[in-house]
Amino acid sequence: MEVFTAIILGLIQGITEFLPISSTGHLVLVQEFLGVSDIYGLSFDAILHLATALAVGIYFFKDFLKIAYAFLYRITGRPVVKEDETMLLLLIIGTIPAAALGFYLEDYMDTIFRNPVLVAWTLILGALIFLLAEWVGKRYQEQEEVPTKMKALWIGFFQALALIPGMSRSGMTISGGLMLGLTREAAARFGFMLAFPIILGSGGKKFLDLLNAGTFDANIAPIFWGAVAAFVSGLLVIHYLLKFLRNHSLTVFAVYRILLAIVVLVWFV
Repeated sequence: MEVFTAIILGLIQGITEFLPISSTGHLVLVQEFLGVSDIYGLSFDAILHLATALAVGIYFFKDFLKIAYAFLYRITGRPVVKEDETMLLLLIIGTIPAAALGFYLEDYMDTIFRNPVLVAWTLILGALIFLLAEWVGKRYQEQEEVPTKMKALWIGFFQALALIPGMSRSGMTISGGLMLGLTREAAARFGFMLAFPIILGSGGKKFLDLLNAGTFDANIAPIFWGAVAAFVSGLLVIHYLLKFLRNHSLTVFAVYRILLAIVVLVWFV
């Protein structure tokens, strides 16, 4: 893989990981167009996931630091800020569904669903979920900024849908939040923070599996620049998407997904 190709894939990962248009789906499609091998593609996916996890960690560093302090203060018996302890508990609860299902299903999804035609159909399905979420969200007279424990669990199940390439982690968590009465921005913030341990764990697991199997490509330059592109673009997208969602709906992303799916179906069928 050339450095230029790696940067393109890094930008796609960084942008589409956080925009509700599916990073895995786009990587499957672009790798198909560029002819990147599956083994190298999986190696590269692992590094790009770690880079985007770092982007989340850096952007929400202060929030995660507060949560870390809450955990340390609780186990050492010191006074804890209630809001920080609550957020820690909500993230733990919300992480359980995707972590549990991902442990059993991720390898299956990475093989069976790494198919452009299947990705096209899941892009359409995700778009319909977006439109439903917007319709349901408008039914709430008052929207919340912080989910309850039960709502955090349900948002976690929505995040687990992102195991299917084409569904979109951010899209599913935002949709779940809207359906459960959160504002778009609150749903996005919680979804991004909820994604951190899952993206980190998934990328780390893939990386270690590939190293142990001896199939990881040692060509460092493309990997490095692809990771830098994913990290920088991921930071920018998180920042501007949160601003965008304050006054705009998911409809534009639903339309994009449907149009992309049509192009893919015409091209590959």
